[in-house]
Amino acid sequence: MLVVGAVTLLLLLPVGYVAWLAADIAPSRLAELVFRERVARLFWSTVALVVVTVPLTVVIGVAAAWVVERTDLPGRRVWGVLLAAPLAVPAFVTSYAWLGVDPSLGGLGGGVLIAVSAYFPLVYLPAAATLRWIDPAEEEVARSLGLSGVAVALRVVVPQLRLAVLGGALLVALHLLAEYGAFSMIRFDTFTTAIMEQYQSTYASAAGGALAGVLVILCLFLLAAEAGARGRARYARVGAGAARRRNRVRLGWWTPLALAACAGVVGASLGVPLVVVMRWLLVGGAEAWVDAGLGEALAQSVGYGVYGAAGCVLLALPVAWLTVRHPGAFSRVADAANYVASSIPGIVVALALTTVVIRVLPQVYQTVALVLAAYVVLFIPRALVTLRAGLAQAPERLEEAARALGRPPLNAVVTITLRRAAPSMLAAFALVFLAVVNELTATLLLSPAGTGTLATRFWSLSLDLDYAAAAPFAAIMIVMSAPVTYLLLRQATAGGR
Repeated sequence: MLVVGAVTLLLLLPVGYVAWLAADIAPSRLAELVFRERVARLFWSTVALVVVTVPLTVVIGVAAAWVVERTDLPGRRVWGVLLAAPLAVPAFVTSYAWLGVDPSLGGLGGGVLIAVSAYFPLVYLPAAATLRWIDPAEEEVARSLGLSGVAVALRVVVPQLRLAVLGGALLVALHLLAEYGAFSMIRFDTFTTAIMEQYQSTYASAAGGALAGVLVILCLFLLAAEAGARGRARYARVGAGAARRRNRVRLGWWTPLALAACAGVVGASLGVPLVVVMRWLLVGGAEAWVDAGLGEALAQSVGYGVYGAAGCVLLALPVAWLTVRHPGAFSRVADAANYVASSIPGIVVALALTTVVIRVLPQVYQTVALVLAAYVVLFIPRALVTLRAGLAQAPERLEEAARALGRPPLNAVVTITLRRAAPSMLAAFALVFLAVVNELTATLLLSPAGTGTLATRFWSLSLDLDYAAAAPFAAIMIVMSAPVTYLLLRQATAGGR
C-alpha cells in the first residue's frame, strides 16, 4: 500500500505543480499572464492543430483498417504491417524527413502533415483489432432482418468501433499537445514549444507556469471529453462468437484506387522518412557512423531505456496488483492518477520535477535519478495497462490451489501468478524501453551535462543543419523501434479471423 501511495503521489505531482503555480501567483497577475495576445495565438494554433489533425487521423485510420480487415485487398497482410510501421518512426524524425523534401515546410499545414503521418496508426491499430474481433454473426443477423449494408455498418459495426476510435483519437490529441521536437523543427508554435522557449530564456518564470497551466487544462479537458463520449455502453458478448471465416467485401474495380490510397498513406508516413534517412546516410558515408559519438549515444540510450523500463515495471506491478486483486476506493484513486498522468505532457513533468528538487533536494538536480523519475511519471501508465491485462489472466483460484497443496503464499504468487503474467511484463518492459529511447523533451531538460542519447544527439545535429551526421541516429532509433511496433501489431490483431 505504501508503494502504491508513493507512486500515486508521484503521478499526481505535475498537476500539483500547476495548482501550486496558480496559487502562488496573484489572481490579477495570473489573469494578465493567461489572457494576453501571445496565449490567445498559441491557444488557437494548438486547438486548430487538434481540430484538423484528429478527424483526419480517424478517417485515415478507420478507412485503412476497414480496407485491410474487411475487403479482398491484394496483399492485405503486408499492407497491415506497413500501415502500423510508422509508429517505429519518432515524430521528430518524420519532421526531419519532410524538411528534407520541402525545406520551406511550416505553419499549420506542415504541422498537420507531419502529425497525420506520424500518428494515424494510433487509430488504425485499435480499429483494425476491433474489426477483426467483431462476431460476423451479428452482421449476418442484421442483414437477415432486412437492413442494408450501410445500415448494418451504422447500427452494428460503428457502435463497436466507438471505443477504439475514441481511445485512438484521445491518444492522437494528447500526443499533439505534448509534441515538441516535430513542431519546433518546422517552427510551428504550440503551447509545448512556447513553454520550452520560455524555460530556456527565463527558468521557472510565471509566464511559463501560466502556459503550462493552460496546457494541462487542455489535456484534462480532452480526457474528460473522451470519458463522456465513451459513455457506459457495453459491447461485450458472452460466447466466443462464430468460429468461421468472414465474407470479405469484393472491391472489384475499386481495387486500384484502394491500392493507390494505401500506397500514398504508407509512402507519406513511412516511405518519406526511410528514403530521406537513407539519402543522408549515403551523403554522410562511413564518416557519419565513426565520428559522431554514435556508440556512446547508443550506450546511454540503452542504459536509460533499461533502467527506466525496469523502474516502471517494478513500480507499476503493485499498482496493477491492487487494481486487479483488491478493487476499492484506494485502487480507484490510483487508477485515476494513472489516467491523469497519461495526459500530462513531458515538458510539464520535467518542470514539476525540476521545481520540486531544486526547492527540496537540490543535490538531485541534473542527475540520472531525476531523469529516471521523469520516465516513471511519463511512461508508467503504459506499463500499467499491459500489466493489468496480464494479471487479469492469472486467476486467483490457481494461487489458492497452490497454497492448498502446501506452497507458501509468496512462492505461489511468484511461481503461479507472476509466471503467467511474465509475457505481459516483458511486453510492458519493451514498450517503456522504446518510449524512453525515443523520448526527447524531458531528457533535454533534465539530463546531466554531457549526456547525449540517440534522441538528443539527433536533435542537436538537426538544429545545426548537419542532416548527414544526424541520419545514423535516426536510422538506429527506427531499427530499435521496429520490433516493438511489430509486437504491438501482433498483440492488437492476434487471434482474430
